[in-house]
Amino acid sequence: MSDNLIIAINRQYGSGGKEIGTKLAKDLGIPIYDQEIPEMASQKSGIRKDYFEKVDEKPTDSFLYALAMNTFSMNGTVNPFDHALSSDRLFNIQAETVQDLANKSSCVIIGRCAEYILRDEPKRIAVYISSPIEKRVERICRLYQLSEKEAQKKIMSIDKKRDSYYGYYAGKDWRACASYNLSIDSGTLGIEKTVEMLKKYIELRFGSLKV
Repeated sequence: MSDNLIIAINRQYGSGGKEIGTKLAKDLGIPIYDQEIPEMASQKSGIRKDYFEKVDEKPTDSFLYALAMNTFSMNGTVNPFDHALSSDRLFNIQAETVQDLANKSSCVIIGRCAEYILRDEPKRIAVYISSPIEKRVERICRLYQLSEKEAQKKIMSIDKKRDSYYGYYAGKDWRACASYNLSIDSGTLGIEKTVEMLKKYIELRFGSLKV
């Protein structure tokens, strides 16, 4: 355990959770980690990055099926069966990476069960960012030039994968408010006010925004 401030953010797809985390981290002067985590786990373990990307916030069985069917190539340095390279093992390596980041410095971590992995950290703040479906569809349409139907399909698919991933490894409902210190509707507040609300919570809880 450390005395670092850790903000672990789970988010519905399209709620702006990554943008909120990025703005919060900038205001606090601390790093944010999201898609860098698989790369760090790869460097830590020597296992190819694409293996971690295959299981990144996705249900566990799809990767095991891909391994069994040998549907992607290997570079010859790692045999997934010889090294018991399962999705569980990859999750554990990534969890160790998340813990290393928490030990290193104060930071914001997006997804990847960080809320659960770091549950014993004294200065961990677990946050769930949600937003009404119509707001999320509007955001995804704008960001990726998708139709409303395409955006809604993408949202449902990614949320389902994140929910299954969290449920499998944390053994809890991804959306359960009791798992979090704060559950915020960013669609109602907007990005900037959600960031301000998080900063206010940190100040009220710890007496200062200094980290």
